[in-house]
Amino acid sequence: MGTTRSLLTLPHALPLLLAMAPLAARAQDAAPADQHGDIVVLGRGLALPPGTPAYGAVTIDRTRLDSDASGRVEDVLADVAGFQQFRRSDSRSANPSAQGVTLRALGGNASSRALVLLDGVPIADPFFGYIPFTALSSDRLAAVRITRGGGSGPFGAGAVAGTIELVSAGRGDLSPVAGSAFYGSDNAVTLTGAVAPTLGSGFAVVSGRFERGDGFFTTPVAQRVPATARARYRDWSGGLRAVTPIDALTELQFNGTLFDDHRTLRFVGADSSSEGQDASVRLVHRGDWQVDALAYLQARNFTNRVISATSFKLTLDQRNTPATGMGGKIELRPPVGPDHVLRIGVDTRLAHGQLYEDAYTGGAVATRRTAGGDSSTIGAFVEEDWTIGRLVLTGGARIDRWTLTNGFLQERSAAGALTTDNRFADRDGSEATARAGLLYHVSPALALRVAGYTGFRLPTLNELYRPFVVFPITTQANAALGLEKLRGAEVGIDAKPIGGVTLGLTAFYNRLGGAIANVTIATNLRQRQNVDAIVAKGVEATLEARHGAVSLTASYAFSDSHVQASGASAQLNGFVPAQSPRHTVSATLAWAPRAGPSLSATLRYVGRQYEDDLQTDVLPAATTVDTVARLPITHRLALVARAENLFNATVITRNAAGSMDLGTPRTLWIGLRFGG
Repeated sequence: MGTTRSLLTLPHALPLLLAMAPLAARAQDAAPADQHGDIVVLGRGLALPPGTPAYGAVTIDRTRLDSDASGRVEDVLADVAGFQQFRRSDSRSANPSAQGVTLRALGGNASSRALVLLDGVPIADPFFGYIPFTALSSDRLAAVRITRGGGSGPFGAGAVAGTIELVSAGRGDLSPVAGSAFYGSDNAVTLTGAVAPTLGSGFAVVSGRFERGDGFFTTPVAQRVPATARARYRDWSGGLRAVTPIDALTELQFNGTLFDDHRTLRFVGADSSSEGQDASVRLVHRGDWQVDALAYLQARNFTNRVISATSFKLTLDQRNTPATGMGGKIELRPPVGPDHVLRIGVDTRLAHGQLYEDAYTGGAVATRRTAGGDSSTIGAFVEEDWTIGRLVLTGGARIDRWTLTNGFLQERSAAGALTTDNRFADRDGSEATARAGLLYHVSPALALRVAGYTGFRLPTLNELYRPFVVFPITTQANAALGLEKLRGAEVGIDAKPIGGVTLGLTAFYNRLGGAIANVTIATNLRQRQNVDAIVAKGVEATLEARHGAVSLTASYAFSDSHVQASGASAQLNGFVPAQSPRHTVSATLAWAPRAGPSLSATLRYVGRQYEDDLQTDVLPAATTVDTVARLPITHRLALVARAENLFNATVITRNAAGSMDLGTPRTLWIGLRFGG
C-alpha cells in the first residue's frame, strides 16, 4: 500500500503564508490609530466584544506569567482551578502526547478538550491534539484569558471544555533587550533571551529559550531497578514575531516558532521527542469595516520508545509520527451602530498525519506498523452583541462541515510480508452549534450573567488510528469513533464589594455526549470508545484582592462529574471519569512594591482522583507550595530565587495496579533576570 495523500506540503503551503509579506515594506511613519483617533496597541487582534464577560473568564496578566516558580506556562495555567492535563506532570517529566488540556473535570484521555489559541491560531498538535508547552515561553506572552464552557465563534469546533487564549507580548510589554539565566536542582539550566527592536513604526521580537536537566526519579524508591532512569529533559525553542502598520488603520503580524524537545521517562532507553515548525500571518484592519484575517501552517513530528517493565527491553519503537496542519479564518465586523457588534466569518482547519512504528519481541522486530489519515473542518459563524443600557445580550451560531478521510492501518512482518491492510471508510457530516448569554450590570460593583452553549469535537487522528502503550497497559485506537457533543449552561455573579476586591462565582452544568474514554476491555487492554456521556456539574469561585503592595488571587473549583454508559461500556455507568478530581484550589499571595525586593507564594491543591476508568487505582490528593523571591541589583538586573514544591510533598502522577510515577519533588533555583 502506498502512503496516503498529504493535505499539504511545505512548498505548497508557504505561498499562502507569504502572500502578504510584501505589504510589510509599506509601513508608515506614524503609529496606527483607530477611527476615533486613539492610539491602538500594535500586535493585538480586534477589541473584545462587550458580551464576552457573559461567558465568564479568568485573565492571567504578564506579571503573574513571569513570576511562577517553575517558569512554565502550563503551571501558571493551573492558577485557574479546574484546569488540568491528562496527568499531573509538567512538560519536563510527562510524555508529550499526554499533555492535552481540559477543564471542568470532563475526563482525561490525553487529547485536548479545550481550544488553545496563540494570537488567534490553534496550536494543538495536528495528529495528537496535545499542546506543545515547551514551545511556549512566558516571557513572550502578555496575558492569558481562560473561558470555561463550550465555545463558538472562530475555530469553535473543538472548544467543548473551554477556550484558552494566549496573547503575545507587544512593544509596550517588552524591553529592547531581555534575558535570564537559572541554575537549579538536578543540574538543571534554563536560559532565555529576547531582543525587541522598533522597526519604523512597527517592531520585531526575536526570542529563544533553552533548558536541560538531569531530572528526578519518577519511580518510587521501592520500585526502582537497575534500568530505572531519571526523567532527563533537554529542549529549546525560538521565535520570530514582526508587526508592522500598513496604514493608520491596518497592520500585518507574522509569527514563526521552532521547537525541539527530548525526554526520558522511567527506564533507560525510554526516550521521546517532539519537534515543530509553525508559522502564521495575520492582517488586522480597524476601520468602519473591521477585518481579522489569518493563515497558519504547522509541521510536527513525534517519536517514542517503550521499554518493558519486566524484561527492560525495547517493546515498541514509535520511530516517526510526522503531521502537518494548516488553516485560517476571515472575520468581518460591519458597521451596524454603536450599540451592536456583529461578527461574521469563516474558518478552516486541515490535518494530516501518519505513524511508523516497530513492535519488538525478545529484542527483535516482530511487526512493522503504519497508520494514519486526514481530517478537516470548515465552518461559518455569526455572533452579535447588543448593548441596551446596563444589559448586554450576546449570541452566536456556527455550522461546520467535517471530514475524516484516507484512514488506514497496515502491518508487515519483520520479513516484510503484508499481514494487515485495513482501509477505513471515509466519513463526513455537518454540525450546527450555538451559544447565547446575558450580562446585566446591576451597579458598577455587581454584574449578573447567564449563558448556554453547545459544541462538538472531532476525534483526533491519534484517537482514531494510533494505539499506545504505558507498560503494561495497551490502549487500542478505534477508527469508528464518533463526535463528542456538548450541551451546557451556567449562571454567575461578579462583584466588587469593596475597593481592591473582586469576587466571581459560577454554577455550571455540562453534558458531553459521546465522550471518548479509554475503556478497559480485558486485563491490561483498553480501547478508545464513545460512552453515552460525561456529565459534570459544579461551582467555580475566584477572588482577587489588592491593598498597596500586597495581593491575593485565588481560585476554587468543585466538580461533580460522572459517566453515563450502556452497552459494551455499561460497567462504567455512574463512575467518576478517569483523571477527574472533585476539588481543586489555587492561591497566590504576593508582596510586590514598586521598587525593592518582592516575594510570592503559591499553594495548589488537587483532590483525590482515579487513574483508570474502573476506579480501581487511586491518585491521592496532593498539596504543594511554590515560592519566588526577587532582589533588584540595578534598575534592570535582579537576582531571583525560586522553590518548587517547597515542602517536598509526594505527588503521585500515575498508578497502574501499584506501579507508580511521581511528580516534581522539591526543586530549587537561583538565577539572574535582565531587562524585565
